[in-house]
Amino acid sequence: MNRRTLLSTAAALSLISATGALAASHGDKLKVGFIYVGPIGDGGWTFEHDKGRLAVEAEFGDKVETVYQESVPEGADAERAITQMALSGANLIFTTSFGYMDPTINVAAKFPDVKFEHATGFKRADNVGVYSARFYEGRAIQGHIAGKMTKTNKIGYIASFPIPEVIRGINSAYIHAKKANPAVEFSVIWAYTWFDPAKESDAARALIENGADVILQHTDSTAPQAAAQEAGNVITFGQASDMSEYAPMPRVSSIIDNWSPYYIARVQAVMDGTWASDDTWDGIGSGMVGIGEISDAVPADVKAEALALKDSIASGDYHPFTGPLNKQDGSVWLAEGETAPDGDLLGLNFYVEGLTGDIPN
Repeated sequence: MNRRTLLSTAAALSLISATGALAASHGDKLKVGFIYVGPIGDGGWTFEHDKGRLAVEAEFGDKVETVYQESVPEGADAERAITQMALSGANLIFTTSFGYMDPTINVAAKFPDVKFEHATGFKRADNVGVYSARFYEGRAIQGHIAGKMTKTNKIGYIASFPIPEVIRGINSAYIHAKKANPAVEFSVIWAYTWFDPAKESDAARALIENGADVILQHTDSTAPQAAAQEAGNVITFGQASDMSEYAPMPRVSSIIDNWSPYYIARVQAVMDGTWASDDTWDGIGSGMVGIGEISDAVPADVKAEALALKDSIASGDYHPFTGPLNKQDGSVWLAEGETAPDGDLLGLNFYVEGLTGDIPN
């Protein structure tokens, strides 16, 4: 590409960006875009984000136009997809997976008048905000139920990628399973995918064959639920969405990501001219993290304990990472009664004491 072409492209990008902002300022429909890592029918993560998109349409009616692109791989493909969405005139774009962080930052620099929101990342700019949920709070409740219900004392965990969000969840589930049942052991399989039903199913079957009678997952499809149902006498928990089609067994409860109020609020902020780059990290207390109905497969006393734990987390009376807690190597992390600061949790890159195996690089 020669210098003249580069200059022409830059000018076109600038004009399109300015035109999009001008249209919004003149009261035309606000165009809101969503970039998804999986299909909207995944039954999990992307399904819940798309419910949020539909909630925006229901809330604002003909004041908004929403567009989305599903199954966008993280990396260079994401940058192309986000760029195309900005070129199409989107005024606000939500990029809904961790691996979209750098592509979002890169595209935002080219479109300073477009607002961007990135899910689960940490890099911000004047026109880029970030948002996530404290999923680890829900993992604590899952861990308690898992520890109480396992008969083999073996719990399997299907992990996606070794990033702090996922590591937090593993640690939280383990800590609370261990409190409920000191004999439990965790086995973690890293699937290196957010959504791949075949891989997720294979991981679930491998864990079950190794004796696990409880499967937790930080991947997005319902394949582990189906594998557990096929095996029988194995319990699971819905991930990101309720996955209630597998209740009352094997799915005995779930973590539900409720993005709708956040999406509505951020769209309203753009309309009002009050939008600003922000960093949002909410949990059970605000309703961003929901706990799906605990099924009758869970004994009544365990259900009561789990709901009490939920209430104590929601009220702020209890923090899932409260000392004494050591790191995997036995060194002290949190002293008696000390709670983990957000800075530690956002960069968490180690297992707590008792978990076996290494975290991949």
